[in-house]
Amino acid sequence: MRRVVFDAYGPPDVLRTVDGEVPEPGEGQVLVRVAAAGVNFVDLYQRSGAYTVRFPFTPGFEGSGTILGVGPGVPGFAAGDRVAWAGSPNSYATHCLVKAERLVPVPDALDLDVAAAVLIQGMTAHFLASDVVTLPEGATCLVHAAAGGVGALLCQLAVLRGAKVIGTVSSAAKAEVAQAAGAGHVIDYSAGDFAERVKEITGGEGVDVVYDAVGRDTFEAGLTCLRPRGTFVLYGQTSGPAAPLDPQVLNARGSLFLTKASLGHYDKTREQLLHRAGEVFAAVVDGSLRPRVHQTYTLADAPEAHREIESRNAIGKVLLRP
Repeated sequence: MRRVVFDAYGPPDVLRTVDGEVPEPGEGQVLVRVAAAGVNFVDLYQRSGAYTVRFPFTPGFEGSGTILGVGPGVPGFAAGDRVAWAGSPNSYATHCLVKAERLVPVPDALDLDVAAAVLIQGMTAHFLASDVVTLPEGATCLVHAAAGGVGALLCQLAVLRGAKVIGTVSSAAKAEVAQAAGAGHVIDYSAGDFAERVKEITGGEGVDVVYDAVGRDTFEAGLTCLRPRGTFVLYGQTSGPAAPLDPQVLNARGSLFLTKASLGHYDKTREQLLHRAGEVFAAVVDGSLRPRVHQTYTLADAPEAHREIESRNAIGKVLLRP
C-alpha cells in the first residue's frame, strides 16, 4: 500500500508518499480500499502545526471506498460493501483502517467520488440549516464563502427550505457558482463593505441568520448584518480566529444569539450519523443537492492539493484519488 505522511510541521512540501504493508483490521475496524479521500482545512491545520499530531502522521479524516476485510465485533458490514466515512483518520492512502462506527453505506446510484466529496460538507450544511437554526420559509440568511464546499451546499439547502440567500464571495467566478447554488444576491466582499450592501438588500432590516466560516475577517461586520434577535452561526475560521467579544455587544445590537457550532456535538450517536448521511446522499441521488468537485489529485500530488486549498482558489471539493 501507499500512503501520505509527514514527519514535521511545515509547508505542503513536508507531505511525502511512502510504501508499507497492508494492515489487518482489528476489533471494531474494517479494511477499505480507498476510492477517494477528501481534503479539508483541518488537514492543513494538522500539517502546519496549528493542531498537534503524533509523527509520522497520515492526514485525511474522510473518504470512500470498498470494504476488503472486516475485523472482530463489526456487525452489518461485509467485504464488497461500498462505504464512506468521516471522523476516522489516515484516509490519504490506498488502503485504510476505518472505525466501523464511522462508516455509512453508499447507495448503488451514488458514485464513490461524489460520496467522498459530499459526506462531511453535506452533513455540515445539513446540520447548519436544520439543527443549529431551523430555517423557516421566508427567512433571509447571509452565507459567507457561498461558493465553497459547504457554502454552496448550504445555499442549496436554505433555498430548498424556502429561505432567501445572500451570499458573499471573493471573485466573479465564485459569484457565478453562488448564484447557481441559489443565492438571490451575491456580494464580492473584496470589493467593498458587505455589511452596507446587506442593509441595502434587506431595506435596513438585516438578516435572520449569518453563517460564517471565515472568522476574523468577517465576524465583526457580520454581527451588524443581523436583525434584532437574529442568530450568528460561526462554524469555521479560514481567515483566523474571531476577535474576543463582550457579550454586552449582543444585547446592544438587538439581543442577538451567537453560537460556535460543530457537527460532532449534534451527531453524537450512530443513529444520528446514519440519519443525516442518509438524507444527504438521498438528496444527491434525487438531484436536489448538487455537490461540486473542484479538482482531483493523486496521492503524490497531495502537496499541490494543499496549496490549492490554501490559495482559496478552490470552488468546490478537493479530492485525492489513490
